[in-house]
Amino acid sequence: MNDLASYVDHTLLDISAIPSDIERLCREAVEYGFASVCIHPWHIAQASHLLKFEKPKVCSVIGFPSGATLAEVKMIEAMRTIEKGAQELDMVVNVGALKAGDIKSFLNDILLTVEGADGVPVKAIIETGLLTDDQKKQACELAVKAGASFVKTCTGFSCGFATVEDIALMRTVVGGSVGVKASGGIKSYSQAVELIEAGASRLGTSSSIKLIKESIGG
Repeated sequence: MNDLASYVDHTLLDISAIPSDIERLCREAVEYGFASVCIHPWHIAQASHLLKFEKPKVCSVIGFPSGATLAEVKMIEAMRTIEKGAQELDMVVNVGALKAGDIKSFLNDILLTVEGADGVPVKAIIETGLLTDDQKKQACELAVKAGASFVKTCTGFSCGFATVEDIALMRTVVGGSVGVKASGGIKSYSQAVELIEAGASRLGTSSSIKLIKESIGG
């Protein structure tokens, strides 16, 4: 697959990351042609400056990693990270609300983030490892209803990881107008290809360079 890099959000969500780590991440994103760098809000201003005239986008996580912050807080976080230069947002949904059957709160949580994003693409992380198949379907349907641009499997900080089965299910639910991001445990080129073939339009991984090197036989 010659265009694998264009699928990849080059990810660094280590809470101990320092500015030199972000500088390296951005340099790698430009060198390999990754879709974006995915980082914590604190690093957005730096990455935005480094990538100002480059192709990779700057993606911030929101409500990360639990998704249990107040919906209004996620909205403000979305607004502030965009002010700092974020061009995409990966927000963690309120999984507890969904599992409790509080659909109004679950939907409102995503709606407020989308409102705060004001047109910037929002990827709703549904934490597939915590949900039944029916709940995964419901989460995807509600995320689309709320205006999310993508649905995403996992944070990588909870249980579960991206599977071909989950990607296929999510793609079936959202159809072709919404993106599907596979994230969590993507460590090999063959796994990446399987996920893309199952319907993933974006991959989130911290093993980005390893995947690219494997793709060219390195």
